[in-house]
Amino acid sequence: MIDRISHSSMQRLSDFIASQLGLHYPRERWSDLEQALRSAAPELGLNDEPRFVDRLLARRLTQTETEVLAKHLTVGETYFFREKASLDILEGQILPQLIRSRMEGNKRLRIWSAGCCTGEEPHTIAILLTRLIPDLHDWNVTLIGTDINQRFLQMASEGIYNKWSLRGTPACITERYFKPTRDGRFELSPDIRKMVTFSYLNLVDDCYPSLLTNTNAIDIILCRNVLMYFTGEHAQKVIRNLHHCLIDGGWLLVSPSETSQILSSHLTPVSFPDATLYKKDTNKPPIAQSPGLVPDQEIRKSIGRLYELALSREPQIAQEQTTVDASVAPVEAQESRIGNQEESEYTESTIAFEQGRYPEAAEKLLSLLSRLPDDAKSLALLTHVYANLGRLAEAKELCERAIANDKLLPRYHYLLATILMALGETDRAMKSFKRVLYLDQNFILAHFALGNLTRRQRRFKESKRHYKNALSLLGSCRPEESPPEAEGMTAARLKEFIRSTINTEQDE
Repeated sequence: MIDRISHSSMQRLSDFIASQLGLHYPRERWSDLEQALRSAAPELGLNDEPRFVDRLLARRLTQTETEVLAKHLTVGETYFFREKASLDILEGQILPQLIRSRMEGNKRLRIWSAGCCTGEEPHTIAILLTRLIPDLHDWNVTLIGTDINQRFLQMASEGIYNKWSLRGTPACITERYFKPTRDGRFELSPDIRKMVTFSYLNLVDDCYPSLLTNTNAIDIILCRNVLMYFTGEHAQKVIRNLHHCLIDGGWLLVSPSETSQILSSHLTPVSFPDATLYKKDTNKPPIAQSPGLVPDQEIRKSIGRLYELALSREPQIAQEQTTVDASVAPVEAQESRIGNQEESEYTESTIAFEQGRYPEAAEKLLSLLSRLPDDAKSLALLTHVYANLGRLAEAKELCERAIANDKLLPRYHYLLATILMALGETDRAMKSFKRVLYLDQNFILAHFALGNLTRRQRRFKESKRHYKNALSLLGSCRPEESPPEAEGMTAARLKEFIRSTINTEQDE
């Protein structure tokens, strides 16, 4: 058994959990932390270890260890139609306005439940949408739920709930959308369940907004009863990233206890009776960022990975170009398609993109492309900018233009496929992903994307095959290497991400 943990060790463990998971455990909650760690110890293989604290702190957590700790440290207390005041605003004002604005054009909605626990929240939104949109089958609705707790995601995917989860649900909703099971629980209608895609995402460490995680150009984000568990630094980072995920005019819903000055500094608070919601307004003056929030080295790293994202898939060529002998460098510079001024403009565009200043990034890239219309990396970055702005038709047009210039580059077929997925053109996306593999059968992200696509279609056997192909190819990558189009995600992290997704499938 593990001995009583000392105060000094509890401080170290609290700091460790904050750095690894972003979860905040102040001194008054140390007893909860100690109890959770004791409960997690057997699964971590540390149950009989006398130096439990030293062993735990001596390493970077693996994905499996992170999931084990998350399972014991995160709270699964939620229910359908929770916090009725904000849901009434969503159902009575925000969603109807959004639906009306899209009825005559692109019938598309993108909603994200961040920290979805066991799925009651995104399933509640799915029920609201079925009540608000009579011709729902004509709409392209993306409704995603993410969480760090793998067990919660499995329960969410099953869609079977106990009576306590329905304590705030009107009887008419229960009767229409749930079926009693033999063991006294309630099974959610398959039509509602298939509207939601659940996946693992760590709000502290993972990449978003991103085409890879389908977290770009979101209309509404619900992140309720989540921010309160983060340290101040991590909460600020998460809020900043969520702000970047929203389209202009998009909404963020948090719990009433989570309203703060940090939120108001990034988003515009809008007061309704009994609730305050937050709206993204690109006309809001830019926020001066703390030097510690986005350090110079982090921006340089981001620039590097976006540069790599746009380059060709032949690493040896890129290496040759960056190690030219100094004696011939002036000649090479003259022959380069992008001079120093253009390179500087591209770097400025990348920084604007990383900081969520998408209109500014688009303006700079359009200026650059007016002089260099076929520049690969600028086209690729502008595609991502448009995708994050929700200008998916223009992003699609850019990809098609790039493909017309060179039909044999798999990168652009991949980008096109991801845009088609966001547009709801699933059949065309499937063909484009397969085209990528026809051109390059070792394109890891195409295997991963096909796994995601077939999983959403509930073709689990096929999706598992694609995921295993991706894992096999990742086995030949260095752990710290970022595969092409992975948006900075390392091979090691992508392997963990895929394994988590496969684990979620097992009980579906």
